[in-house]
Amino acid sequence: MNKSVIRYVLGSIMKTEAVLLLLPCIVAVIYRETEGIYYLITGVICGIPGVLMTRKKPEDFVFHLKEGCAATALSWIVISFFGCLPFMMTGEIPAFHDAMFETISGFTTTGASILSDVEALSYTSLFWRSFTHWIGGMGVLVFLLAIIPLSGGSNINLMRAESPGPSVGKLVPKMRYTARILYIIYFIMTMIQIILLVIGDKPLFDSITTSFGTAGTGGFGIKNDSMMSCTPYQQWVVTIFMILFGVNFNAYYFILLKNVKKALAMEEVRGYFIIILAATGIVFVNILDMSEGVFDALRHALFQVASIITTTGFATVDFNLWSETARTVLVLLMFIGACAGSTGGGIKVSRFIVMIKAVAKELNAYIHPKSIKKIKMDGKPVENDVIRSINVYICTFFIIFAVSVFAVSLEGKDMVTTFTAVATAINNVGPGLELVGPTQNFGGFTPFSKVVLMFDMLAGRLELFPLLIMFNPLMWKEVLGRKKKAELPATQK
Repeated sequence: MNKSVIRYVLGSIMKTEAVLLLLPCIVAVIYRETEGIYYLITGVICGIPGVLMTRKKPEDFVFHLKEGCAATALSWIVISFFGCLPFMMTGEIPAFHDAMFETISGFTTTGASILSDVEALSYTSLFWRSFTHWIGGMGVLVFLLAIIPLSGGSNINLMRAESPGPSVGKLVPKMRYTARILYIIYFIMTMIQIILLVIGDKPLFDSITTSFGTAGTGGFGIKNDSMMSCTPYQQWVVTIFMILFGVNFNAYYFILLKNVKKALAMEEVRGYFIIILAATGIVFVNILDMSEGVFDALRHALFQVASIITTTGFATVDFNLWSETARTVLVLLMFIGACAGSTGGGIKVSRFIVMIKAVAKELNAYIHPKSIKKIKMDGKPVENDVIRSINVYICTFFIIFAVSVFAVSLEGKDMVTTFTAVATAINNVGPGLELVGPTQNFGGFTPFSKVVLMFDMLAGRLELFPLLIMFNPLMWKEVLGRKKKAELPATQK
């Protein structure tokens, strides 16, 4: 295992976070808050070891998927650890497990919170809390790919380990430029939303933090009522951008190349919008009698469907009070999630499309045993390795989900609360139902349950395997074995 390049990546991550921690300091200066000093101190604590770890560049920058998974998992744990320190230092979230929960929820764009009074936080902490969504939305390692010149195919291995979806491809020949294109699109879309919200009389600070939460499909609000106090115009803007950020970013690249036909031909994107329309229609019919009119029901239905399928987690109403049918639709959307290659969570629309086609193929094989039929996506055959990886992913996902539900159930809360708490954590959604509904929070869970949910949030954001590989004894045995071998005298090697 190429430990030197993993060390270099971790050091680069720490230096990057140290720089990003300067932004809340600027907010502190603007609002004349003393909390900024703690963010500056954290930046120093994070930056110094980062500089030391990157002083010596690795002799070999090449590393494979195994190293990519290890670097990814460790990077997200490290960035969450340092990211939670300011909350503790300011005293706004004094307990380590609570501060870590809030920070992991931010970086993984889950949006589940332990805070009962969000508005009690300083502007500085509110900014950092929302900014973690924007950082984690596209991925911190994707950002590094744009600036660190890795070689020998290492870029794609690092990107595969972090990016959501069953497969990751290149938009352009060099992955470094692919990462840059993704971040440019991401930044421009965020700026457009900020401008539209400001036009709609939303304060600049509120517009920025809301856009961070929307872009990263995270859902941390700066108000206790989430989006309930926003005007209809502001809610529509957020709705539209939640849906847009849930689209595969490859589609936007095709649009930039003026190849709109190719963007619209993507099966996953079409399926994504069909699911949204169908779910909105069902919810709309079920909440019509509870709303103030047709347009009011349509706005709330589309907002919540968009919020849940993109795993953003904003709320304009307490959907925990809706009918069982409407609530069931939202829970199902938690698992479906957004498109691969977007900032959204969940299992992903593309995986469900491939699974449905695989089932249809098997049924056809029963009727015509000798038929040879290939599963295709966007007119191209899906490789057997991709289908196998999807099957393994789904099985692993539900094993982790089942074990987590059992672990959290030991606390004794009702089944709906336990089930949706785990579902919303592993799918990176945010709010669940009952005691973890849109007007509630996760503060009532024990430290043990919070640790389980933190694991689920990280596992869901990193597509399970990069985090699970850290628990594989074979990997650590290989690392320790190689180290031991390196320490042997030359005559014994």
